[in-house]
Amino acid sequence: MRNKRVTNLILSWLFMMTMILSLSACQMQGKPAAETKTEAVQQTSQGEIQDKTTVNPDEEIVLAGYRNIAPGAEDAYYCSVILYVWEPLITMDAGGQPIGKLAKSWEMSEDARTWTFRLQEGVSFHDGEPFNADAVLYNFDRMKSEIKPSGFYSLNVGSFYPNLDQVTKVDDYTVQLTFKEASPSLLYTMTNFGSAMFSPKCFDESYNFTGLAQGTGPFKIQENVKDQYVLLERNEDYWGEKAAAKTIRVKTIPDVNTRFSALKSGEIMGVIDLKAITPSLAVELAKDSQFEITTTNSTMIDFLCLNGTKPPFDDIRMRKAVSLMIDREAIVNQIYLGYASPTSNILNYSTPFYKEFPVEYDVEQAKILAKEVLGETRVSVQYLVQQNNAEQKAEAELIAAILPEIGIDVTIESYDWATIKDRMGKGDYGIARGQQGLSNMEAITIFKRFMYSEGDQNVAYSLGIKDEEIDSLINQANAEIDMTKRQEIYNKLQELSVENQPVVPIFNEKTLMVYNKNLSGYQAQIYGLDLPQIGWAK
Repeated sequence: MRNKRVTNLILSWLFMMTMILSLSACQMQGKPAAETKTEAVQQTSQGEIQDKTTVNPDEEIVLAGYRNIAPGAEDAYYCSVILYVWEPLITMDAGGQPIGKLAKSWEMSEDARTWTFRLQEGVSFHDGEPFNADAVLYNFDRMKSEIKPSGFYSLNVGSFYPNLDQVTKVDDYTVQLTFKEASPSLLYTMTNFGSAMFSPKCFDESYNFTGLAQGTGPFKIQENVKDQYVLLERNEDYWGEKAAAKTIRVKTIPDVNTRFSALKSGEIMGVIDLKAITPSLAVELAKDSQFEITTTNSTMIDFLCLNGTKPPFDDIRMRKAVSLMIDREAIVNQIYLGYASPTSNILNYSTPFYKEFPVEYDVEQAKILAKEVLGETRVSVQYLVQQNNAEQKAEAELIAAILPEIGIDVTIESYDWATIKDRMGKGDYGIARGQQGLSNMEAITIFKRFMYSEGDQNVAYSLGIKDEEIDSLINQANAEIDMTKRQEIYNKLQELSVENQPVVPIFNEKTLMVYNKNLSGYQAQIYGLDLPQIGWAK
């Protein structure tokens, strides 16, 4: 009976999505297709067919995302790293391992308290200012001045560089970082947002942007209209390989169906950023031979937060029971069409520190654990999901249909994310849908946030996790210089996350994007796209 009810819910949701897509397609019929950027043939007035190439490699490429990825001067980074306007000292490869960018080499002292970085030479910011050790010191001074907010990840020296003591200039192209305690995994916390570099002339005396961001990247910002678009121009003086496209306009289109229509009509040639397109719409677009899907692992993990500050979820057995009741494979395959990976581990699979664990689905064991806690009583809980998110609502309906079997009656409520966070902070909820990306590849960041007794997300989400063993392991990992031994501690912390379920992980996301085949070089990355490789197809 239970499996039939769940199957019917899935089928109902899929039918609803199919109808929506069909209606969208009907509305598209009869509209003129946008002019293509390439044509193989042209018919002459005499009816002859002749070859014609109309590719203009300098023509503007228009893309779109769901959010403003260049929020501007009020944001600590001005724009996301995926626009390739600014560059970090350290970035990462396709496997999440740290590699050099503006730092070309480095050395760590034996006690892991001193790191020496040698910088790329002959690099300039977009405003002509030289990139050198003085610029690096300025950016660290800015980071140390205060925590600066961002729609991406806060600019916080304590998060990226815990126990930092000094940043010193050795020579014009060498800087040294010294720490009060061993920091053997520093490179992982420095990746991307952890070591963003900007021209010192970008800022006022309070280290706030006074105009456009001036980085060292292959693109520079020509124009930025908040919540509408950002216009990128190729940096002709770039120190590395120049970008393929001369100009790229990235529009902000919040509604996913509008982005879908814009792709179909040719208004935009591709989508960019995380959550740029839903799997169902991506698959629908790919039915048209002019579109292609590109996908890879993402840094985002999706989970359920359970209010651990009060019954019934202050009991580990109830958290475990909820986890065991969730058929993650069904959610991933039926709602996300396979473009996700089921998990029970709080750590995202894109970090090199990740360990794989079996994903358990055991209804009978869930019932046993719940009965130990509730006996014959029942509880009612509020399940919070984000407004206008069809996938989250579909998940919630599936989960709400099965939890009564373990004595939990669910009421689904939809709010904007700000309201959900406020209610979570006050402990005014039972279950809430959450998600988290990796600000860097250092695993301890996630453990500290969600599992440490005083972790910011543990407190902000009212998770109620207080475990002396976990706190001790996190402290041990902080002090461990040997990375092999550090990994062993991380493995144990991951095991404890599976056992204790500080949150209930559902799946790791995939970076999923769709583009028009008139473009080339469109390849999904762990975080975004390799934008400089995108150009018009020949």
